[in-house]
Amino acid sequence: MAETLLEKACTPCRGGIPPLARAEAERYLGQVQDWELLDDARRIRRTYRFGDFREALAFVQAVGELAEAEGHHPEVCFGWGYATVSLQTKKILCGRATSAAA
Repeated sequence: MAETLLEKACTPCRGGIPPLARAEAERYLGQVQDWELLDDARRIRRTYRFGDFREALAFVQAVGELAEAEGHHPEVCFGWGYATVSLQTKKILCGRATSAAA
């Protein structure tokens, strides 16, 4: 793996692309702080902490703007003083479920 995450850009998946192997996902995970791998290395998640609800809301709004610009939309849960961001590639997951059923 020669690329770093900073050298990559988010490109919406059109399906038919195999998911990362766990070892490769773990190598990328080593480049970021406080993210965790879940669901057999198919999803990443991080919880951010803030001083109050307004700060958490501002963060979520910024995440939403970035997600729209990148065309890759995370699951976001937030409340007073926190925001949890979870990302997975749904088209890869759907493609795997379809091919497993065939």
